[in-house]
Amino acid sequence: MIDNQELTKINSETVTRKTLKEITEPVSANLSEFRSFFKDTIKSDVFLLDQIIKYLLRQKGKELRPTLVFMTANLFGDINQRSYVAATMIELLHTATLIHDDVVDEADTRRGFVSINKIWKNKAGVLLGDYLLSKGLLIALENKEHNLLEVQSRAVQKMSEGELRQLKTAGLFNMTEERYFQIISEKTASLISTCCECGAVSATEDESMHELMREIGMCIGIAFQIRDDLFDYGVYDIGKPTRNDIQERKVTLPLIKAFEHAPKRKAAKIRALMKKRKKSSQNVDDIVS
Repeated sequence: MIDNQELTKINSETVTRKTLKEITEPVSANLSEFRSFFKDTIKSDVFLLDQIIKYLLRQKGKELRPTLVFMTANLFGDINQRSYVAATMIELLHTATLIHDDVVDEADTRRGFVSINKIWKNKAGVLLGDYLLSKGLLIALENKEHNLLEVQSRAVQKMSEGELRQLKTAGLFNMTEERYFQIISEKTASLISTCCECGAVSATEDESMHELMREIGMCIGIAFQIRDDLFDYGVYDIGKPTRNDIQERKVTLPLIKAFEHAPKRKAAKIRALMKKRKKSSQNVDDIVS
């Protein structure tokens, strides 16, 4: 039987870490073409809207979701026009949800920039999000991509249900792992899953592959959210504010595990601090430690 020390040695010898640039290299040309396609899709003749969109396009993210679409399509040997439509639809949906999230959370920043709702107020933020969602619907209908639209509509439903479940459980400290995984599967992993499924739909008619990629995407999405939740309790600079889950009394996996394994007195102290609606920086540090 291999012990933990031997397993660590094996992993260090066999696992080669790659940068995001190295991972995405096979689809780098496709991502470049996607950016032009996306920019042309969201432009508007309305002056105010055009100004906000230009500002939005400066806030370049990691492009994880279109990357997953292209990499999945590439598995089946055919990145085509349908793949670009799928990637654009998903990025429009994702961007709209981020803008709406910033309005709901009253966020001041996004990707190192002042948030759109902070500059142009909440009404403009909501309307921009609605505009992007409508563009996603239009591009699907114009290209007669009813399959892609159906897949993504299911994702929107799941994302909304997950956000509402999380809203309901804020401040409830008896959250189970089962409920936690249900929430993150819906609110985060469902869209990642959709990226992989849509990439497959765009490149092959084999429905068994569509289902397989949907399941793989779900696993990636769950891992992505767990990592994000762990970073929220960390001390590293990850390019966005941390400790938000603590301030908002969101119960995520690190907290569930703390309640499960901490001594009773320590768990009770964490619980009491988490119940506070407004927490000092010292309160937050005490919870994390």
